[in-house]
Parts: sequence; structure tokens; C-alpha cells
Amino acid sequence: MAQGARFHALDSLRGVCALAVVLYHLHVVGSVTELPFFQSADLFVDFFFVLSGFVITHAYGNRRDLDFRKFFILRTFRLAPLHVVLLAAFILFEFVKWAAWQKGFAFNKEPFSGMYAPSQILPNLLLIQAWTALTENLSFNYPSWSISIEYYTYLIFAALLMFSPVRRKFMWAGVALLGFVMLEQPPGLFSVYAYKGLSCFFAGALCHTAFQAASVRARPGFVLASVLEVCSFGLVVLVLSLPLPGKNLIASLLFCAVVTLFAFDAGVVSKVLKENVFALLGRLSYSIYMTHVIILSSLTLGAMIAQKYSGRELAPLLAGVRYFDSGSVLINNLIVVLVVLMVVAVSAVTYQLIEVNGQRLGRFLINARQPKAPALT
Repeated sequence: MAQGARFHALDSLRGVCALAVVLYHLHVVGSVTELPFFQSADLFVDFFFVLSGFVITHAYGNRRDLDFRKFFILRTFRLAPLHVVLLAAFILFEFVKWAAWQKGFAFNKEPFSGMYAPSQILPNLLLIQAWTALTENLSFNYPSWSISIEYYTYLIFAALLMFSPVRRKFMWAGVALLGFVMLEQPPGLFSVYAYKGLSCFFAGALCHTAFQAASVRARPGFVLASVLEVCSFGLVVLVLSLPLPGKNLIASLLFCAVVTLFAFDAGVVSKVLKENVFALLGRLSYSIYMTHVIILSSLTLGAMIAQKYSGRELAPLLAGVRYFDSGSVLINNLIVVLVVLMVVAVSAVTYQLIEVNGQRLGRFLINARQPKAPALT
């Protein structure tokens, strides 16, 4: 596959996994969100890291002449605009919660405290919040912890491109192995999230090396690829659904195999994933992942207000977690569908208004420094 070409099935899988993360954070009594599979869907963040390492290696891994300034601007304006807008939205939401607090509404924590303390704003702006024990790793828009790790991992990756192609691969392997080892050690200065991101990202880079080799020697045919794709889907469901020892590591390694396999776009599942609805989810995946918590938080606050004035327990607190409950299993599952549709709809707007324009601004900044061609005389 040519450098710069898109991996259509992998793009779509990113969107599907983003929706699974939404269902992980959405708690509705007696609904599909309570299935063991979705209760472990946070592990799909490992899939995102593996996929990011794979894709960025496809784009840059063999380069000897990386323009670091261009790389830095592109990565920054790919991730930062939506992150900053949502950080502002969460700060505004804390003011709304504070106003509700003054009216007698009880929340799990007092507004502007803990993970929402003002002291956590600057680390979030700098995207350093998830790296060390010095900050609240899951502060404000807590899914952004992975963006914090991914952003600086991109820069580490770019730095390693200064070495020869052979040496950089050994370094990718070293960082991945060290990350997996450190995940089993007691917490230190660096957070478990840092080791999780580094290990999976650079494992993804190694997966691209394996994919390149297989592309030349042994590309799977349609039948073999279809069997492998269906089996890999079944394995993912099984691993996430069962209480396995070492589940995190097993899932990470399984995601490495899944990313490598689906990069070929060769089987029946890949064919299905190329359909327009899945392609749309792939385009919206970053917005889905980043916007869903503020949407869920707003809906929860609305349910709590309705609960206070209706006398019905619409937002019960169960084991320290706020749930939605209409009193009907059927309606509760309908609520899940409606919330997912709402997240996708909002994400379509943020994608167009923030992501696309943010990337356009990044390209403008890059081109603004390009020397102009001399005028013909």
C-alpha cells in the first residue's frame, strides 16, 4: 500500500470502538451498557494507541528528511482545537454545577474541586495532565488523558526518526517492551497511562513493520482474510467479556493482531466496514470520543433536576456511579440508542466546525512560511 493511502477498515473500526467507549461511560439500568463486554470497553483506548502508532509509522516511519516544524503543527492542530474547546465547555459546566449546588442539588463532588479544580486547567491546556503523579490524570474531560499521552508520544516518535531505519525499529521495540514491563511495576513518577500509551503506540509501529513485510510476501486472500477477521472479532468480544488474568496485556496484544490484519482491507468484515455508515463513524471518531462525556454530564444534570422536581428516581446513584433509569427496561434501551444518536449528531457538528477548521488553520500556518515562487518576467 502506498505511503499516505488510507486504511478504510481501520478508520471505520476506530469509529466503532469510539462508540463502544461511549457505552462504557453511559450507565443505564438494565440496558446493554451493563453487558460485560461494554463494561470493559475502556480497553479500546489501547486499540486507539496501537492504531495511531501503526498509521503514523505508515506515513512517516521510513522518512529520513522529516520536517519537524510541519509535523509538529499538523499534530497540534489535529488534536488541540477540539480539546481546548471542550476544556472550556467543562469549565463552563462547572459554573453551571456551582449554580445548581447553590440551589441544593447534591453532586458526587463539590464543583471546582478534585479533578475539576482550577489548578488542573493549565496542565490540561498544555496536555501534560496524564503523564505524571503530579497532576490529576483524569481531570476535566477525562477521555483527553489519552490525547495528552498521544500528543507527546508523537513527538518522541519524531525524535526517534533521527536514527537510521534499522536502529529506529530497535528503539520502537525497546520503548514498547519497557512500557509493557513498567505496567506491571508499582506506580512511580510516570503514570500508568504514560506506560500504557507508550507501549501500545510503539507496538503499533512494530505492527506496521510486520504489515510491510507481509504485504510483499504473503498477502491473505479473500477467504483466508474473512475467516481471520471473523475469528479476531470473536476473540475481541470473548477477551473483553471474560474476567481473565492479565486481561489488559492480552487485549493490547490482540489489538496489535487486529490492526495488522485489518490493514489489508482484504476480508468480508473489511468489506462491510467500508460501507458509508461505518466510514462516517470513522471520520467522526475523534469527536465522538472527545464530546461524549460533556453530553453525558449535561444529560445527567438534566435527569437530576427532573428527579428533584418529579419525585421519580430518574438518576439513581448506584455504587458511587450515576445511572439513568426510566423504570422500564425497554425504554432504558431506547434511551441508550437516543443518546448514541445524539453523540453522533453533535460530533458531526464539532467535526465540521472545529476539527476541519482546526486542521485548515494548521495547513495555513505551514504554508504561510513557505517561500513564494519568483514572479515570471
